[in-house]
Amino acid sequence: MKTLWHNCHVATMAGGRYSIIEDAAILSAGTLLEWVGPLAEAPAVEGAAVVDLAGAWVTPGLIDCHTHSVFGGNRSGEFEQRLHGVSYAEIAAAGGGIASTVRATRAATEDELFASARRRLISLMREGVTTVEIKSGYGLDLPNERKLLQVIRRLGEVLPISVRATCLAAHALPPEYAGRADDYIAHLCDVMLPALAAEGLVDAVDGFCEYLAFSPAQIEKVFIKAQALGLPVKLHAEQLSSLGGSSLAARYQALSADHLEFMTDTDARAMAAAGTVAVLLPGAFYFLRETQLPPLDALRQQGVAIAIASDLNPGTSPVLSLRLMLNMACTLFRMTPEEALAGVTLNAAKALGLGHSHGSLEAGKVADFIAWQIDRPADLAYYLGGDLSKRIVRHGVELSNWEHLDG
Repeated sequence: MKTLWHNCHVATMAGGRYSIIEDAAILSAGTLLEWVGPLAEAPAVEGAAVVDLAGAWVTPGLIDCHTHSVFGGNRSGEFEQRLHGVSYAEIAAAGGGIASTVRATRAATEDELFASARRRLISLMREGVTTVEIKSGYGLDLPNERKLLQVIRRLGEVLPISVRATCLAAHALPPEYAGRADDYIAHLCDVMLPALAAEGLVDAVDGFCEYLAFSPAQIEKVFIKAQALGLPVKLHAEQLSSLGGSSLAARYQALSADHLEFMTDTDARAMAAAGTVAVLLPGAFYFLRETQLPPLDALRQQGVAIAIASDLNPGTSPVLSLRLMLNMACTLFRMTPEEALAGVTLNAAKALGLGHSHGSLEAGKVADFIAWQIDRPADLAYYLGGDLSKRIVRHGVELSNWEHLDG
């Protein structure tokens, strides 16, 4: 089935730029884009359905390339404690922090985790997110990491959203391995990753390289195992300190290095040479009231592709709006609206290894796009919150029955 979508203006994001086509049309054929260009040059297709987009601005479907959407429990109580002056260290010493999420996640059933994550994903989908990455990392043993990854796969099968599953078992040290980080990394490499990969549950492998998590040497062992299993890698790096994690990621041709507040010019050069995407997470920066800005000038000067993501997680970025992250990227990090939109389209696709198929409106790519009733593309970063009027098309089909999804 072919459909001609017309009466619109298109920001293709080809090359990571707006690449504006006014008075445009889009021809989709099944799940793919067949042609994008000026309406006056549209090919004649007999029998194609014709859809009037009422003068909308069309962008690629939004891509949230860094989330931790599947977890048990709720940490709003810790948020309240911090506002009353209790430090994160004090909360963690009392059994809070990530340890509390691990306990709640281990105690939750697969159906319970699925139901809560489904609600969170629908919030993102309503804003125009058509592709999402979801990390594990709150199980920290084989049965519970498997449970999380199975939920992630199930979400992609049930909901009209493309889901990439990332194994983040190197997220924190589980309580049963207290004081034995090297032993846990060995178990992860020798037992957990091979089993989960063999079951087809993993699209990529991630880790947390930080003084309160794992060292570069420990993370490198995880990368070596992932590489042996044929899995691409990603890395949480330089969020709280400079350990050279982003340079390590670049040495292993990582898809992305994420956070990056404390990265150096040397890290930026390494990432540029490797084609590793910089994923910036303004929600966590805002929520934690950080002051160290990621080095945007160095990333720009080196030509590193910059993506933006929600980092949806229960402890440091309980974000349910990717579009709000566009505004934060502009206001907090001083990105331009065009850079921010590229960060949740083409560059986000590259951060998931999907640059060949997603993230821009070009012939041969997946027909995921949003028709926004806005005055100009910058409006997507300009407005703070609210539900902008839109039509969401995924795989060439308009999504409209949200009541069914909410059920």
